[in-house]
Amino acid sequence: MPVRSTADEQPADDVDGTALPVNELFYSLQGEGKLTGTPSVFVRTSGCNLRCWFCDSYHTSWEPTHATMSVDDIVEEVQSHDDADHVVLTGGEPLVHDESVTLIERLADLDYHITVETNGTIHRDAPIDLASISPKLASSTPTPEKDPKGDGEWADRHEDRRIDLDALSALVDDYDAQLKFVVTGPDDMPEIESLLSDVRAAASSRILDSDVLLMPEGTTRDELDARRNEVADLAMEYGYRYTPRLHVDLWNDAPET
Repeated sequence: MPVRSTADEQPADDVDGTALPVNELFYSLQGEGKLTGTPSVFVRTSGCNLRCWFCDSYHTSWEPTHATMSVDDIVEEVQSHDDADHVVLTGGEPLVHDESVTLIERLADLDYHITVETNGTIHRDAPIDLASISPKLASSTPTPEKDPKGDGEWADRHEDRRIDLDALSALVDDYDAQLKFVVTGPDDMPEIESLLSDVRAAASSRILDSDVLLMPEGTTRDELDARRNEVADLAMEYGYRYTPRLHVDLWNDAPET
């Protein structure tokens, strides 16, 4: 169910405290991470504190659009998918919104398994079953050469915000977590190794290599075809897990997948 609405569109930051800016709400298969292949209801909020040049949900970040939905309406729509007991709260960056905590609490009360897809820069106290943390590497920064809008105005802000070690370590300590890195090539690996070392030093919880996932960058089958073997080889070389992008393999870049 696409919920982009011209009537309700407004900047994500303007949504009041009783509702969330929802870009999409749909039923599909989890395409990434430890739960790949799991039937899930996806609630995609609009609004993000970063601007990755390769963002696969452009209309939640670079040009955010959404309909304003109350938590009650979101829960009702989730419940309409009788066969799903997993919910994925994604974005954008869903944890920028205070009301995301209310939604997570409501869904937890209904015994849904809740995955939150986050860039790891914000920590919230909520009943999250799996924190799927995707720290953004330097290769994600929208330099003028890579900025989809062509001006590079977000480059400095993105670079300043993309890593928050306190938030990362708190998420790892408080929740069952996976660290999922979008990999553009071998040059990303030194930063991944360095960041993992820093998070392991800061966190009280042990981060296993099996909790670290390498995912090829790409939003189309052709883009993934160009990187998947290289990233799979890197996973074997470094002892981490490889994660596909199953939804792209199945449906290419179609919306609501």
